[in-house]
Parts: sequence; structure tokens; C-alpha cells
Amino acid sequence: MKLLENLNQDQKVAVTYNEGPHMIVAGAGSGKTRVLTYKIAYVLAQKKYEPNQLLALTFTNKAANEMKERIISLVGKKAQNIWMGTFHSIFARILRAEAEKLGYRSNFSIYDREDSISLVTNILNAFEIEIDGMSPNAIHHKISQLKNRMILEEDYLKTAKSSVEKKIAAVYVEYQKRLKANNSMDFDDLLLKPIELFTRHHKILQHYRAQFKYILVDEFQDTNKAQYEVLKMLYNRFVKICVVGDDSQSIYGWRGAELENMLNFEKDFPKVKIFKLEQNYRSTKTILKAAHSLIKNNVKQIPKELWTENPDGEKITLVRCSDEKDEAFQIARLVKKEITSHKRKMSDVAILYRINVQSRAHEEALIREKLPYKIVGGLEFYRRKEIKDIIGYLRVFANQEDEESLLRIMNFPQRGIGNTSISKMIDFARRLNISLFTTMSRIFEVIEVKERIQKNVKQFKLLLDKYIELKDKLSLSELTSALVDELGIAKMYKEENTPESKMRYANVQELLKAIQDYNDKNPKATIDDYLAEVSLISGIDQLKETDNAVRLMTVHSAKGLEFPIVFLTGCEEDIFPLNPKFDEDSRLEEERRLFFVALTRAKEKVYISYARSRYRFGEVAYQARSRFIEELDPETTEELYREGSRRSRRRRKSYYDELYQGGFNEDGFDEHQRSLRVGSRVVHEMFGQGKILAIEGQGDSQKVTVAFEQYGTKLLVAKLANLRII
Repeated sequence: MKLLENLNQDQKVAVTYNEGPHMIVAGAGSGKTRVLTYKIAYVLAQKKYEPNQLLALTFTNKAANEMKERIISLVGKKAQNIWMGTFHSIFARILRAEAEKLGYRSNFSIYDREDSISLVTNILNAFEIEIDGMSPNAIHHKISQLKNRMILEEDYLKTAKSSVEKKIAAVYVEYQKRLKANNSMDFDDLLLKPIELFTRHHKILQHYRAQFKYILVDEFQDTNKAQYEVLKMLYNRFVKICVVGDDSQSIYGWRGAELENMLNFEKDFPKVKIFKLEQNYRSTKTILKAAHSLIKNNVKQIPKELWTENPDGEKITLVRCSDEKDEAFQIARLVKKEITSHKRKMSDVAILYRINVQSRAHEEALIREKLPYKIVGGLEFYRRKEIKDIIGYLRVFANQEDEESLLRIMNFPQRGIGNTSISKMIDFARRLNISLFTTMSRIFEVIEVKERIQKNVKQFKLLLDKYIELKDKLSLSELTSALVDELGIAKMYKEENTPESKMRYANVQELLKAIQDYNDKNPKATIDDYLAEVSLISGIDQLKETDNAVRLMTVHSAKGLEFPIVFLTGCEEDIFPLNPKFDEDSRLEEERRLFFVALTRAKEKVYISYARSRYRFGEVAYQARSRFIEELDPETTEELYREGSRRSRRRRKSYYDELYQGGFNEDGFDEHQRSLRVGSRVVHEMFGQGKILAIEGQGDSQKVTVAFEQYGTKLLVAKLANLRII
């Protein structure tokens, strides 16, 4: 069959098998996406199933779209009717169709992480709850973990024992109550609610079992308990199921992924057939040998050994550095050497790190060397304040019960409706059991609110009513452009004329262009369609392959990507692995799998760097190099020794002083912090980017008030905060 000509023998066998449940264990670089793509095309070519009877589940929109386009090129436009997408997008589609069965309306909002944290914050403030110093972010993370383990709010409330657990349970209960009242679901609900739907309504389950005759799952090792449960619910003896994954790349345990789903697949599905794809098409023999010598130390795994017909290639270069500044300096120079000496494109190079805070030194060094770079998985476009503000308006136009979005836009742009007045409106809404949106229509009944503010609320309500009526008369692009123009958002940012406002202005223009492009591709799409799609866009979905710039990203963000040259940085104990004091072997094994993922992103060359000391959490820390380096086959590595002359050291010290505006003084305090001033843009290791609002005191006791983009306003001790001016 011509369709199978481009596959090797192992791939052909896996593609053509269709007798029962089967799992394809596809090692890194073994053509996993190709096999899944050709398998779907093969199933359609056999004409035993209609395209809409195939359910193909992935983990990124990017992967789903690329796969669908490839399948269409193989078998024609009929493939457009496949149910293909991420778990979240497919189940959101089902939930919109069946929303009323669960007490929701089909136009429900989908809350992203920031929306969810905002809701937790509002609950904590409303009930004056404090939980032993836990931030709203930490509390939301706990709630998300509970949902990933399918522990519902009422169940957790019954089992909570400590005072902390009882408080979290109370927040969890109110959190779910408010989501329902706001006609909203969070990301975790998109996986839990289908289980509730199928459990409560057996006829609906039967309907979707009859609908989906063939289920195919990509990246199966990343599924959590809820995803695995819903797959088991949809499966019966009349349904075919094929899952594809690599246990060696299971790296999302911290967000609920369970490797056991892959390890237990044989037990949970009868008469399972296992296929292994072990020929690697990506990396050199040396890289694969090193990766195997590392991953063999894990106990929990499906045995396999990657091999390749690629050349031996260069050895992995170990780069010893004195600190993070020296590391950034050496890597920037090595990047430049790779580009100039070997005629590489800048996009051929990726600099990977375990935690986001490591990126700062590399950014500054790349800027110094005039090397353009692109941060992947940083602050994503659709999570930026100015973008979320405009999207917030669209969400209220679509769903007036979305209280979080309404609160977000109540004073954007500034319209003189103070927090005190908003609190009184919320209290009024709660007493009468009505929505905040409805309360705005009855603002004159909220007698505690001043007449001037009542007028402002009325004007705001009239504005919203106008666009709610227009949303079905104008295209999405026309509606958004008119809104931005009437609110004066673009004009406001343009007139501010600061570097930050210029960036926000450019982002607003980019959003308007993106909406226009969406409208052109989907002329019949509604505002609900657009919001459903944009709410599920991830950072990796926005990566443009055409950008010729060095890629900077965490190892987690790099999964699924490949580059000719990979720099793996910060390979020390307490960074990679992130915490060497493991109380669970499974956590160490996941860190090892993450290191394996980093190595196997490289096609030709790997550099691994480690530093003797690193400035972290306000002090200089000294760490041994990563145990994972010690586990690499010594025949696959070589040490890079930099010039050791006094002249060389002086040259590098001068470079650092110029680049970093002075190093650390005798107290380990970053000298350039002395230039902190009100209005400075800074970055914090935990809270990200922000702006200094106030400074009080001097020396060791100096305190700064910083408004962070993602985490609100914080009061910090300057010396301990390690703020960096950007």
C-alpha cells in the first residue's frame, strides 16, 4: 500500500494493527507523530470508519492542527471531520453541547490559571480567611491537585482533619459554588465534568460510545487520573483504542500526570498488544548512548533501548563555570562560535534551564553579544494584562454571569468605581441571590453607593448592553475594533509613551490582527467559538518556527521540540534535580526523565553547564554538580576548560562588571540593587516582572513595594528579595 511506503517495518506493523486495544511505546525521536498520523490515515483509507467516528486526543493545539493538516494531505478533505484536538478542547465541545444536563448554559466561560487564582483571592478576602501564610496561588494549586486526583469538594470537606485542610476545604467548596454561579468552569472541570455527565446520564454515555468507534491518544504518558477514567468510560468491546506514548518522557507528575496509566494499560484493557518503536531518527549515536546510560537508572519503566543509523557525532561537552554570570558568558560565546564557525541559524540553538529564573543571566549575555533570542513559555501572549482586559470584555458580552471578568473590566479603563462601592454591590448581589451584572441595573437600590458612582455604574452598564446587542450583528473583528476604539485603549497606551505602554499598544494591535485573521478563516464563527478556542491556547501553540532567534525555555517547554544544538544549563544538585533531598523515589525518577528529555531534544550537539556557586534566594549557594552528569557514560562526555590565565580572568571580570553593573559585595549583596528607585522595572525569582511603587528605609532593612504583573502588590525586604532591574 502506497500510504505505508515511508514507514519502517516496526512502524508499519503498529500502523496496520487494528484487532483490539494496543499501546505503541514510542521512544524519543522514533517517529511517534508520524506513526499516529499514518495510523489515522490508514484507518480512514480502509473505509471501515467514518471520519467523525474517530476521536483523536493530543496535548497541544499545535500538535492537533499539524497532525490534522498532514492527514488531510494523505487522505483528502474528509479528514476534516475527525474529532481531533486536546483533551480539554474536545471535552469542552462535548460539555457545551450537554451543558444544560449539568446545570450550566452552553456559553459558559473557561477560567485559566490567573482567573482561577483571582477567584480564590476574592473568596479569601470576602470570608477573611488566612491559611498559614499560603498564597492564593498555593491554595489554587492544592485545589487543582485535588481535582486531578478526582477528589471533589464535598468529599474533601468530609475527610479534612487539620485546621489548614478544613480552611482549604471551605475555600474549595465556595470556589466550586462561585464557578457554577458564574456559569464558568476551570481547566480541571473540563476533565471532571464529562465524568459527572457520563455517570449521571447513561444514555449520553451510550451516545458518545456509539459516536466514537475508534479512540486514539497521543502522549499517553501525560494523562492524569481523570483523563484515564473518561477513556475507560468511553471504551467497550465495540470500540477500538490505541494509545501512543513514552514512559521515559513522563515529566508532568507535579500537575497530576500518572505514569501508572501507561504501566497499567495492559491490566485495565483486555488482550492488549504492545508495540515498541526504538529506532531514533533525531539524535547521534553518542547522544543516545548518553541518554540510555542515564535513564536505565530508573526502576519504573518499560524496558527499551533506542538505536540509530545516524553518525556517532560529537561528544557531549561539559562546561564548568564559576557562577551564573560566568555560565551565561561562556554559553553566549559558544553560541556565537556555533553560529559563525558552523554556519548555523540562530533558531538551531536552544538554551534549556530547569527553572525560569535562570533565564535572566542568559538574556543579558545574549543582548551583550547582539544575539537575538526568543523566550518560549514565558509570559504567554493571551495572559498579558492588556490582552486579558480586552478578552474580559468579550467574555462578559458572551456570558453576563462571569463575575470575575466583570470585576476585571469594571475599572478598565478607569471610570471611578472604587473598591468600596464594588464590595457593596457584591454584598447586595449576594443578599438577593442575583448576579453582579443584574445588580448594576439596580444600582440605585444600593443606597450606600454615592450618586456620582451610581451614574458611573449606569454608564458602564449601558456600554455593556450596547455591545451585547451588537455581538450578533457585527463580526467579531468589527465588534472588537469598535470596542477598543470607543474605550480609547490603544490611544491611552500610545499617549503614555513609555517603553511599557508602547509594548502594550503593540500587543493590542497584534490582538486585533489575530482576531481579524480568525474572522477571515472562520467567517461564521461566533464570539463563543472564539472564546472557546482562545481560552485553551498554550504558550507552545504560539511558537513561530520562522523566528530566527536563539530559543530560551525550560526543559518542560522543550518537550516535543528538537534542535541541532542544545545547551543544558544549571546542572547542579538543588537545581537539576531540583531538590536532592527526595522523600519519594518517584520524584527523583521524574527529574531523571526530565534530564533525559533535555538530552534527546538535541540532534547533533549537547553542551551541559554547571556552576560552582549560584546566587539564589538572596544568598550565594555552593552546590555539587548534578548526579545526572555522573550517571552519563564517561565515553560520551568531554570537559571544556576555558583559558585560565590572569589576563583572561581580568578580561572576563571586566565583561561581567560592564554587563551586570557590578558584582556581589562582601555581604553577598548585589551591588546594582543600590540603584533601585520608584518606577524601576524589576524581576523577582518567584513573582516575575513588576514595577517599584515605593521604597522605604536604607541598608539591610530597606523595603520596597512592587506591583507584579501576575501576583499583585508585594512588600519585600530589598536585600532578601534579590530584585533585578530590567
